[in-house]
Amino acid sequence: MSTSPVRQSRLPREERRKQLLDAARQVFVDHGFHATSMDDIAVAAAVSKPVLYQHFPGKHELFLDLMDTQVDLLGSAITAALESTTDNKARVQATIHAYFQFVNSPDRAYRLLFDSGLNNDPDVALRMEGLDHRFAADIAEVIAADTTLSREEALLLGHGLAGLVKSSARHWAGQSGDDSRPDLETAADLAFRLAWRGISRFPKER
Repeated sequence: MSTSPVRQSRLPREERRKQLLDAARQVFVDHGFHATSMDDIAVAAAVSKPVLYQHFPGKHELFLDLMDTQVDLLGSAITAALESTTDNKARVQATIHAYFQFVNSPDRAYRLLFDSGLNNDPDVALRMEGLDHRFAADIAEVIAADTTLSREEALLLGHGLAGLVKSSARHWAGQSGDDSRPDLETAADLAFRLAWRGISRFPKER
């Protein structure tokens, strides 16, 4: 006796799109962009390739969609931390802690931003440059408002501080699984102490 093929359940378009993005995110995180195919994503999402292509024209577009989400999440976390208090020392501490919390997410989705292997891709580079500049500009606004420095001088310091936080957080995230790695609170506090000792020495406005 013949059996009928199992039909894929029909989901509302947005719900299906979310399912595909969730599956793709994990595949990209585990294997990287270049080692991932649309076949891999379809298998992980338990859908056919035609269903996948109904929502995304290709792997690159799908990856950029996921990347945009992570850019928004990190950018929003940084902005919220900077706006959480008017005390600048607490602001710096909260912002650095937020960055470390982002790279500590159990889904390891931070790798879509920092370990994609697409550093030379113009679309990826544009997004990362925008994120870095947004972080630096937000910091610079606080510095300029509280010191005698010009906007351009504050922006230079903002980029320096943003680079320090990004580099230390990426290094810490890359040590995952190493028993000697400091815990999140200790790591974030070390980065904060280094940053604050530098930035707090600039003269305040009279």
